[in-house]
Amino acid sequence: MRTGTLLLVATLCLWGRAALGQCRPPHDSHEARLLAFYSVPIVFSTDPGTIGLPAGAIRLSGEGVYVPTPSATLQQTSDCYAGKPDHTNLTPFFGRLRLAIGLPDGFGAEVSYLPPITFADATPNLAWAALWFSRSVSDNVDVTVRANMTSGVVHGPITCPRNALQQQNPTAPCYGTVPSRDAFRPDMFGGELLASLSPGGRSSRLRLSAGVGANALRPRFQVDFTDLAGTTDRTSILVNLSRVTGFAAATIKVSSRCDVSTQGFASFGDVATIRGIVGCALRR
Repeated sequence: MRTGTLLLVATLCLWGRAALGQCRPPHDSHEARLLAFYSVPIVFSTDPGTIGLPAGAIRLSGEGVYVPTPSATLQQTSDCYAGKPDHTNLTPFFGRLRLAIGLPDGFGAEVSYLPPITFADATPNLAWAALWFSRSVSDNVDVTVRANMTSGVVHGPITCPRNALQQQNPTAPCYGTVPSRDAFRPDMFGGELLASLSPGGRSSRLRLSAGVGANALRPRFQVDFTDLAGTTDRTSILVNLSRVTGFAAATIKVSSRCDVSTQGFASFGDVATIRGIVGCALRR
């Protein structure tokens, strides 16, 4: 959970102070593209181990995601702020727990939650949810349609943490003595269509999965920083984006209750990453 907090904080740490009001950067701006870049590890994509989950079955899994580093060009602000290079201190790993339950008639549901526990001066309160429907089309092939969403907020000194404060230049970012009290909402929703193959039939230990998806990103960021002159910056950054995604995964059963999955996941035009999931049935 701590790595999830670090990921969301680092996403916005690379921006300095903006003018008062709203900023709606264009889709091709560095600000918009960077938000899309960092949404990739957070997307609540499919856990292949949930496919074919029987009605009444409960599964708990742990997920780890590699977080790539954006290019130096992408870290250069372009529209909402005066152009300047920044260096993110981004964790290379993001993790969360996931809980899934099988529902009747091929349906299933899954949730995840990052509670409001303060870490590194930031307090997250984030939730993920998904609903899917699976249907067998042959002895060893399943097709699944899945919808997912991410909602919540991270509060904390994101634009001007304590180590960025300065009292020498009134026109430079973070001119003050009290850290900012910002809010970041990484909201998104989307859907996936995937096929899953079990070579050798249902009893096979190996399952291969692949699919495509689409996500609507609705990140919102609210600055709250008061400088030494008493001026409060309440700039809002609003971005609406759409992204097409693709993934491929291999899942291996390691026991009658547990399995391990490795997944390659990409948001086309943004970035690709690798996910690892270890899950076990709490009830079958």
